[in-house]
Amino acid sequence: MSTPTTRTAQRGLGAGLRATSKVLPEHARAHNRSLVLQHLFHEGPTSRADLARATSLTRVTISDLVNVLLAEGLVEELGVQPGKRVGKPAILVGMRTDAYQIVAVDLSDDAVMRGAVMTLTGEAVVRRALPVDGTVGDDLVDLLTRFARSLLASATRPVIGVGVGSPGVIDAHGQVVEAPNRQWEDLPLAAILTERLALPVHVANDANSAALAEYTYGAAAGNMLVLTIGQGVGAGVMVDGSRVHGAGDAAGELGHVTVRDDGEPCACGRRGCLETVLSVPAMRRAVEGLDAAAADEALGAVGRTLGVTLAPVVGALNLAEVLLSGPPELLDGALRTEALRVMTERTMPITAVGLRLRMATLDEDVVLAGAAVLVLAAQLGIS
Repeated sequence: MSTPTTRTAQRGLGAGLRATSKVLPEHARAHNRSLVLQHLFHEGPTSRADLARATSLTRVTISDLVNVLLAEGLVEELGVQPGKRVGKPAILVGMRTDAYQIVAVDLSDDAVMRGAVMTLTGEAVVRRALPVDGTVGDDLVDLLTRFARSLLASATRPVIGVGVGSPGVIDAHGQVVEAPNRQWEDLPLAAILTERLALPVHVANDANSAALAEYTYGAAAGNMLVLTIGQGVGAGVMVDGSRVHGAGDAAGELGHVTVRDDGEPCACGRRGCLETVLSVPAMRRAVEGLDAAAADEALGAVGRTLGVTLAPVVGALNLAEVLLSGPPELLDGALRTEALRVMTERTMPITAVGLRLRMATLDEDVVLAGAAVLVLAAQLGIS
């Protein structure tokens, strides 16, 4: 249970950290701060002198920033750097990734919401799941609020923020523009939860969250697409190490690209969307009652449709890899093999060189991990 002292620490840290995606002159200090934290997070303990060289900041600036971070408890001194024989010994500083925690929630499944209390490095300390039972609209917001509060109460360290990965079109401010399956439209979800939980809350599309997770924790390429396949189908795209948002914050909505003119009705109101073929319920219906060979043929056909859909995206963006997140028994076989073959055949040879289509490394935790990265990026400038 959070104590008053812990809650004060949470508010103090959250209030002092700001998003750094747009660097303006008046935000130079926040930008420099994120450079230091980013380096320590990814490269490990470093001396102040090496931090200055790595970030191109002056030693005076680095000393000032490190002192502030030491006072906040985000970094710590770890002793003398080994191997230095001449001059004053260099003291290493490292990020205290276990000193604070993040609450992450995954809303990608219609049947259950999943949550976790996570370390800054994406390790789950506490896991929870709560049946949704068809709850939608305002009632789902209330259920999400109670679920997040229960996770916050189980945290063992001060929490710097809450991240939520949700289906739907979600803008940069965490407003759900449209999520038909949740009956949410123009819903300021991040603002509502921030007020209710008294902590910074960051909300993004679940597939975009998955892309952030694979890039930050899963060592995915900086030019890649993550396809999340469950009740629906979504995609998160990273180009040159940055998440693609699109003109209307709807980049990656491949699930509602029409792939069959005479296809099945879709939840969006149209027919023949990729979601009607590639979603888990659609694939399970396609293989129901079939023997192994026939099931592989059915899934291979889905893979060919997926390959046709992805080839223009891969070619236009020159992606290095595509990751599939979903049930491996459906995806990691004939479907994946056929999708890669068709993508390779339909793109220029120079584009297809080294192209990979693989399963996501974070499995069912990918959206939770991505929700944690939302908080890392917004509160600490780490991605």
